[in-house]
Amino acid sequence: MKKTITFLLLLAIVQIQAQEFMPLWTKGKMPNSKGLVVKDSINNERTMQVGMPGIHAFFTSIQENKGAAVLIIPGGGYHHLSYNISGFQLAKWFNTIGINAFVLTHRLPISADLKEREKAPLQDAERAMRIIRKNAASWKIDTNKIGVMGCSAGGHLAASLGTIKDDFAVVGDEFDTFSFKPDFMILISPVIDMGILGHKASTENLLGPNPSAKLLKKYSLQFQVSDYTPPTFMAHAFNDKVVPPKNSLLFYDALLSNKIPSSLHIFNQGGHAIALRNNPGSTNLWTSLCEQWLMEINILKN
Repeated sequence: MKKTITFLLLLAIVQIQAQEFMPLWTKGKMPNSKGLVVKDSINNERTMQVGMPGIHAFFTSIQENKGAAVLIIPGGGYHHLSYNISGFQLAKWFNTIGINAFVLTHRLPISADLKEREKAPLQDAERAMRIIRKNAASWKIDTNKIGVMGCSAGGHLAASLGTIKDDFAVVGDEFDTFSFKPDFMILISPVIDMGILGHKASTENLLGPNPSAKLLKKYSLQFQVSDYTPPTFMAHAFNDKVVPPKNSLLFYDALLSNKIPSSLHIFNQGGHAIALRNNPGSTNLWTSLCEQWLMEINILKN
């Protein structure tokens, strides 16, 4: 009983930082589920297990609303979700520049409840985008100004949303008609490659211990870029020892080949998963550069 009360208090603390929590799926209608009982688990500002995927909404004030939105996907190697440092904190920053933000809590592919592990995170991301678009009018959001942002493995899922066209989220309800394609992408220290240049733990957690060559290529996102892919902003650090900056270079090369207007910044320092603030030297400029880029692609107006 004591453990249950402690968990409920932790969950309340997480949710109170956002203005609203919206589950992605109605009870009994979550796709790709074996029907096992999975309880949400939180430890040290990390979501370790997800039973109820959803989005935490951070709305701007009416006066500051620029009519744009971003779905933020936290990192964690597809093992957990660092919801605060690569989720909530970023959402609050987006609010300061007039963008409504939604932090995704997606199912982790290591969950025993999943039928097809690699599909679950993307299913939840697609559904989240559809929920935002369906409610866009009531939230004063332009349906053509809804993007996605992700850090580390969250960057991989964000980039998957902008490159993989498969509709994994169709369930036969009113949300199915809404597009899940993002209008822009912001990728920070992203995992892109599922091969030797990527992040071994992310690959194993998402695809399993012995993925096929076909699956490895499908989720190595440099091979999935096409004219479907939206404009992209990328930031990485030269000294990232966890996810090599070549991941961003591979993706940017594919963006160039497909003539996708994009911006890439490889900073000298910053390590892995560049933070919102308190970065070394020029790395701290990434948020200002990102804001200016959002103006350049007309998501924000001067």
